Formats: sequence, C-alpha cells, structure tokens
Amino acid sequence: MNFLRGVMGGPSAGLQPSGAETIQKLCDRVASSTLLDDRRDAVRALKSLSKKYRLEVGVQAMEHLIHVLQTDRSDSEIIGYALDTLYNVISNDLEEEEQEENLPKQVDDLGSQFTEIFIKQQENVTLLLTLVEEFDFHVRWPGVKLLTSLLKQQGPQVQQIILVSPMGVSRLMDLLADSREVIRNDGVLLLQQLTKSNAAIQKIVAFENAFERLLDIITEEGNSDGGIVVEDCLLLIQNLLKNNNSNQNFFKEGSYIQRMKPWFEVGDDNCGWSAQKVTNLHLMLQLVRVLVSPTNPPGATSSCQKAMFHCGLLQQLCTILMATGVPADILTETINTVSEVIRGCQMNQDYFASVNAPSNPPRPAIVVLLMSMVNERQPFVLRCAVLYCFQCFLYKNQKGQGEIVSTLLPSTIDATGNSVSAGQLLCGGLFSTDSLSNWCAAVALAHALQENATLKEQLLRVQLATSIGNPPVSLLQQCTNILSQGSKVQTRVGLLMLLCTWLSNCSIAVTHFLHNPSNIPFLTGQIAENLGEEEQLVQGLCALLLGISIYYNDNSLENYRKEKLKQLIEKRIGRENFIEKLGFISKHELYSRAAQKPQPSFSSPDHMVFDHEFTKLVKELEGVISKAIYKSSEEDKKEEEVKKTLEQHDNIVTHYKKVIREQDQELEELKQRINTLTSQNEQLQATVTQQVSQIQQHKDQYNLLKVQLGKDTQHHNSHSDTFQMNGFQTEEVSKLKEELEEWKNKHELLQGQLREKDSVIETLKSSQWEMGTEQSSQTSKSGGLELSDELQKELDVLRSQVQLQSAEISKLQMENQKLQNTAADPVSVHSSASAASNSDLEGQLEQEIKQLKSEVKALSEEKEALKQHLDSSSSTVAILQDEKSKLQQEVAESKKEQDDLLVLLADQDQKLSALKVKLKNLGVPVEDEDDIESGDQGDEDEDEDEQD
Repeated sequence: MNFLRGVMGGPSAGLQPSGAETIQKLCDRVASSTLLDDRRDAVRALKSLSKKYRLEVGVQAMEHLIHVLQTDRSDSEIIGYALDTLYNVISNDLEEEEQEENLPKQVDDLGSQFTEIFIKQQENVTLLLTLVEEFDFHVRWPGVKLLTSLLKQQGPQVQQIILVSPMGVSRLMDLLADSREVIRNDGVLLLQQLTKSNAAIQKIVAFENAFERLLDIITEEGNSDGGIVVEDCLLLIQNLLKNNNSNQNFFKEGSYIQRMKPWFEVGDDNCGWSAQKVTNLHLMLQLVRVLVSPTNPPGATSSCQKAMFHCGLLQQLCTILMATGVPADILTETINTVSEVIRGCQMNQDYFASVNAPSNPPRPAIVVLLMSMVNERQPFVLRCAVLYCFQCFLYKNQKGQGEIVSTLLPSTIDATGNSVSAGQLLCGGLFSTDSLSNWCAAVALAHALQENATLKEQLLRVQLATSIGNPPVSLLQQCTNILSQGSKVQTRVGLLMLLCTWLSNCSIAVTHFLHNPSNIPFLTGQIAENLGEEEQLVQGLCALLLGISIYYNDNSLENYRKEKLKQLIEKRIGRENFIEKLGFISKHELYSRAAQKPQPSFSSPDHMVFDHEFTKLVKELEGVISKAIYKSSEEDKKEEEVKKTLEQHDNIVTHYKKVIREQDQELEELKQRINTLTSQNEQLQATVTQQVSQIQQHKDQYNLLKVQLGKDTQHHNSHSDTFQMNGFQTEEVSKLKEELEEWKNKHELLQGQLREKDSVIETLKSSQWEMGTEQSSQTSKSGGLELSDELQKELDVLRSQVQLQSAEISKLQMENQKLQNTAADPVSVHSSASAASNSDLEGQLEQEIKQLKSEVKALSEEKEALKQHLDSSSSTVAILQDEKSKLQQEVAESKKEQDDLLVLLADQDQKLSALKVKLKNLGVPVEDEDDIESGDQGDEDEDEDEQD
C-alpha cells in the first residue's frame, strides 16, 4: 500500500487535520473495540466519509473492513456498512456534483488500484461470493454492487478467480431468481460484467438456465415496451450469444428463437415511440442478427434462418419493414436484420420475393426498397441498408437473379408502363445524375450476375433507348459510353466494377466488349496517363478490365487476339507499369475495409468505393492476370490446349455425373420398390405363418375327431341295430319319394299358372325355373337312395352267409374235439384189436385233422374278408345317412320356396284384379282371363282348320 501514499498529495492536500485524525480514530475503533455496537458505529462513520475522502478511507480502512467481513458475519448491519464503504472506495460512479474536469483520469486509476489491492488475496473474492449468497437485503445488495464494481475495474482477473471458485458462477445465477427486483436487476448488471469476453463463463451461465430466466423477465416487463431492465437483459443475452457458437446452438435447440417473435409485434399506430422502446427494439434486432451473422459457421446460420422462418419471426420482421410510422433508425436496422435472415437461404429468399407492400396497387417489397435506394433524398444509412438487403436476396440465389435480369429483357418489359420493375429502377439509377445512385445500381446489377454465366449472356440482349429518333444501344455499350464521358469518380468506379464482374468468366461478353473499337483505346489511354491520386483507383480498375479482356479472350476477333492485346500493352503502357497500376486496387485503404464483412458500412458517401464481393474477384484475378501478361504465345497455345482438354474432361465428368445422378435416381426407385416388396413379403410371410398354424390346429382337431369316431364305432356290439336303422332309413326314403312326387305335381301346376301370366312377372318365371333345376337335382339324388337299398340288401346277404359259415365252423370244431378225445383215450379201445388196425386208424385221424385244419384256416381267411366287406358297407351306410339329411334339408327349403311362390302368385292375382277394376272404372275395355283363354282356344282351332 505504500505506493498509494504518494497519491494522497492530491485530494488530501486540502484535508483538515481534524478529518485525517477522525478517519484514523475510526479505524482504531474498528480494530480494537470489543463491543459490536462500537465497531458498527465506527464502520457507519467510515461509510459516511468514504465518498468525500475516498483515498484516505481506502488506504487506511480497507484491511479493517475486510477483517470485519471475515469476523462479524453474524451481524448483517455491520456487514452491510462495510460492503457499502468498500463499494464507495472502489467504484468510480461518483455523483455529478462531485466530479471535476481534471479528475476522471485520476479517479479511474484509484478504482483500478484499490481493486487490485482487494483481489490480491483471492480469499477476499471468495468471501464476497459467500456473502452474496446471504438472503438478507442489507448484505446481498451491497455485495452484488461491490462485485460488479470489481469486475468493471479488473474484469479478466476477477473472472478467473470466480471461474476457479467452487460453484462461483452458480451462486451468482441465483440472483436472477430473487423476488426483490432491485437485487434481481443489479444481478443482471453483475452478470453482464461477468460474461464479457469470457467464453467459458458464458457457457456456464447459459447452461445454468440463463436464457429461460432472462426471457421470462423480458416477458414480465412487457417486451419492447419494458423499461431499462429489458435493455439490461438483452445486453446480457447478447454477451452470451455473440461469437459463441456453442451458446447459439443451445439457444436454437432450446426453442428460444420462437420466444423472440412477440418482441416484434407492433400495432397499426406507430407514432410516438419512447426512446426506451426504440433502444429495446434496436437491441432485439441486433440479437436476431447475432444468430444469423455471416461470420457464424454456415451450418449454424442456416439452421437459425430456417427456425426463424418456421416460427413466423421472418414474417413479423417483414411486417415491420412494410409498416408506416416506424422510426428511421429502427427501419434501417430491420432492413439489415431481414437481409441477414434471408442471406443464402433459398426458402427465406423465396418468401421475401413474395412479400408485397400495402400500396395500391400492391408492389413487391423488393421494388419498394429499390425505389428508396435510388432516391437521393433518402438517408444515406437507409440506402446502404437497402443495397445490403438486395445483395443478400441475390446471394446464392440463381432463381432470384434470373427474376431480376428477366425484368430487363425485351420480352418481359411491361409496355403499358403501369408498373415499375426492379430492372427499370436499376437502369434508372445506373444512368441518373446522382453518383451514389450510379454506384449502388451498378453494384446491385453486378450481384445479379454473380457466378451466373447464363445471365451474363442474357444481359447482352438488353437494349436501351437513349433519345427519340436514335436507335437503341445495348446496356454494355451505354455503360462504356458513360465511362468515356468523364463522369464522377464514384460513378466510374461503380461502372468499372460492373463491367469487370460482367466480363469475368464469360467469353461472349468479352467478345461483345472488344467488338466496340473505341473501348480498348480508351482503357489503354486511361492506364498510360499519369494522373492524380484520385484517378489511380480508376486506372487500376481499367487495368483489371483490360486484363480480364485478355485472360477470358477466345480469340474470335482477329484484331483483338490475346497476343495483339499483349503487344499493345507492351508498346503503349509497359508490362511493369501495367502490373503496378493493377496493384493500386488492393493497396487502396478502403479495399481492406470492404473485404472484412459483406455489409456495406461506410462513414460517408465519399467512402463508398468497393463492394465486398468485388474484393473477392480482385483477389482471385490479380495474380492470374499478372501471369497472363507475361506469357508467350506458345504458352498461351499450350494453355488453350490445356483449357480445351479440361473442358472436354469437364464435359465427360458432367456427362458421367448426369449418368450417376440418373443411376442414383433409379437406385432410389429400386430401393423403394425393394422396401415395398420386402414389406409385402413380410406381410405375406406373417399371413402364411398364421395360416400354417391354423392348418395345424385343424389337423389336430381332425385327428382328435378321427380317434373319437374310431372309439364310437368300436362300441357297436351288434349289427342288429344297424339293420333296424337301415330299415328305418328305407321307410323314410320311400316317404321322401312320395313327398317329392307330390311336390313335383304341385310344381307342374304352378308352372302352368305361371305361363298364363303377363310379362310383368317374368322375373318370377326365371326364379321358378331355378327352382325347377333344384328340384331336378333332388330327383337325381333320389337315385342315390335306390342304390342305398341295393347295398343294404347285399349287406344282409353277406351277413347271413357269415352266420352260416360260423355255424359250420363251430360244428366242425366240435367234431374235431370228439375225434381228438377218442384218439387220446386208450382205455376205450378193445384190447383184442390188432396193431395193424390201430395204425390205420391213427393215419386216417391224422389226415382228417389236417383237412380240418386247412378248412378252419380257409374259413378264418374268409371271415376276415367278410369283416372288411362289412366295414366298407358300414362306411357306405354313413355316407347314405349324410345324403339323407341333406335331402331332408333341401325338401324343407323347396317346400318353403313353394309356399313363398304361392303367396307371391296370390298377391299378383290380387294386384291384377285391382288394376283391371281401376281400368274398368276409367272406361278402358278389359277382357277377363276366361275370355282371353277362349279367344286363344278359338285361334288354335282356326289354325288347325287351316292346316287341315
């Protein structure tokens, strides 16, 4: 602190000894008093002296005040006094009546020096952050103000201390949520200072939900109609977003762009805007421009531009653009904002082209803006903003360029003259007496041709009528005519920039330019003369134009081939002199300023010389032209051959690109078809799987039923029931036959009646015919019943044969048993029989046994065959039973249909009789059916007589 004592010679020279002694005594009381009340009173007294005796209090009391902050944390009142005293010592915000003309520099030094002393111990800043967390108003508010003052004096150092402090930034973010507006508003000011030029802190603040809280405050305060708090919040948001791509992306991803739209909702009556509203709206427009600035990464800018279109923000800005009564500076900033929102974004550019001004008749917004640009009465900054808007509209917008150039072509010019087009306004500005209008129109037209060779060729068709009676001249010729007339420097610079842009990379335009015999002599004359500094820029541009005429020359004109033009430069100008004059462009002081950013920002109309896009063209062509001037004819030939080869190669590449593009389209179509077929295949596979499972279920059910049916058939113990059932079926079949015969008779009767009816019931005949076919099918089925009878008889015969054979088999078995018993019993044989007779008897018995065995075997085989035949007959019987049930159903259905037909016939008879009665009542002669039948019979008799 000793180095500060030398400063005391200034303000303390007039200090009375009693004042210095008072400050010293107060410091001693703060340091030595044991009672809290005494220390509090001493600190209060220091606070009251700190504004008047800032240096003395700062030098003598700062250490004691910091000690109070560390030890007396429990008493909020003394802490508040100590913080206020430190704030008065460190802050440079003195009251106006205390400021003198010779003090500001010394005051700034004092604040910075005291701040350096305070932050020398980083614990002091950490202690201050802890105090800011206190909810007590008398502690928190002075702590916020002191920390803000520290950041103003030594921003980077304090930022670094807060950044490394645990939860340092998060503690300060809580200030935005304080319910007391004074603390909240000062918290916004604190965060403004904290986030200046520190990307790390900006990211932390943004991710601590700062955008949400600040936008809520702006909404609560009334958006653009709010007070100074809205301005502070906007400045803080601008700090967080400017040159911080991470925060810009976070702002867009958080859908905060959509919340900006209500800011720009203006009413119909725009008169009498307050100064604060103008400031707020100006900052809001700047905030939009921060998000879509051309210096941002292209991807981030493009995504923000699209978001602004989809949420309606661009539409709202265009509404302000076309509104009446908007202040001039707001209108200018709105034009600049719309310019950057649409720059390079095709979707936004198309929308802007469709915007119409609310005039009668409606005019496109572009035309209205161009009218302001070429009007010399409009403010200079407004005209620059309109030019920037037009440039941004055409940037990377070939569609827009074509629309502008088409308004100049003969086929699209409105012959009636009722409406003014953009092309007519540009031509009018190009040839007006105002040099600023000439320059703006030339630059605007050059942007319509930028990187578009097709439009450069089309613009050669434009013809202008110079005066009555004279033939029209081309636009290219008129530009060179004005150039040679020696107009103002600004006009000539604008026209030369237009011609250089027009001729670059367009051999046909170069040929048209060289076709005028006066152009090359004019250019060489301008370059060769030794003129003043003002004309050096014109000489450099003339050298550039001549170099473009050489470099892009296709040697189609014999007198102006590349080699001859180079010889002309060598003779009349000199190569070194030509290169030197060409270098005047890039060495000009206004060239580097224009090359920095796309927006034309000029302090005065006289400084409006270079266009940003033109500086890019100069940078591209300067070296190329310098090399081309020194090349020999052989090198030119080689270069031409290389160019032709490259052109052929480019054509081949273009062809293959086209083929690849077509193949890509085909591949996409095939992929789509594959995807479609794959999905269909998956669906079909799912269907097949489902059907397979259903079939398996049906198979299982079928097998189960088959097993159950086999068990049921095994439970039939006798065949007598079957015979009885078959007998019952035979009786029923005979009854059904009788019923069918009766129905046939009835059917024939009905057919006879139907033949006698009129054509009205023709449909009934067809249905009756169908019924007839159904009955015939039933008749055919009755034949199946007769077959069933025959099968039943055959089954009975087989069963009787089986029974007879079974009886015979049992009889033979019994005899066999007897014989075996007789042969086995030796006691029953007479003892007197001889051995020979015994052996004969045994032989006979063995033969008979063999015969019986063979017969039994044959009978058992026969029995098996009969069993199989019986099983097949049983299945035939089951089939016949099914047919019988079907026949019964059909008989019931035919009976019901016959009843319905009878009812229909009765109804028809009633209707016919009713109609006949009506006809008789109307006096129409009607014949009865009997008369008709008798008449028909008489006719038939007459026919028979004639045949006889």
